[in-house]
This record gives sequence, structure tokens and C-alpha cells, in this order.
Amino acid sequence: MTESVTVFVNARAVHVAVGSTVLDAVRAFDPAEGDALAAGTRGVTDSRGLPAPADTVVHGGAIFRLVSARAGRSEETA
Repeated sequence: MTESVTVFVNARAVHVAVGSTVLDAVRAFDPAEGDALAAGTRGVTDSRGLPAPADTVVHGGAIFRLVSARAGRSEETA
């Protein structure tokens, strides 16, 4: 049995395998949103509102919110 962790995307619990990335979690939430994130037209923030890179490995209980790609950029990269 593969171990999984529960993370939250836009307040909805999703279950992903241990070692999954933010992109994997978003794709589990909604495949179309995952495609938009991969294409750069959507961004993700963490529970503090800070940008969360799509390749970040998630941990159990992590909270993510989808935002426009512009809102998801940090000021250093804008």
C-alpha cells in the first residue's frame, strides 16, 4: 500500500502520495488547474499567502490556494 498525505487546495482535502509536489496536489484537486499551473497561467500560495513553487514537495496538512499567475509571483521576480 502506498503511503499518502492529505493536503488542502482551495480548502478541499486531497490525498497524494508521499513525496508529491504542489503541482501533483493541484492536479489531484483539478487536472485543468494543474495544467494551468504547469503552463504558468495560475500560481499557488501557501497558508501564509507566500508563493509556493510548483516543484515543492508537500507535507501532510499543507494548505494551498490557487491564484492568478501574477498574484502568485513574489516581488523579487515581478
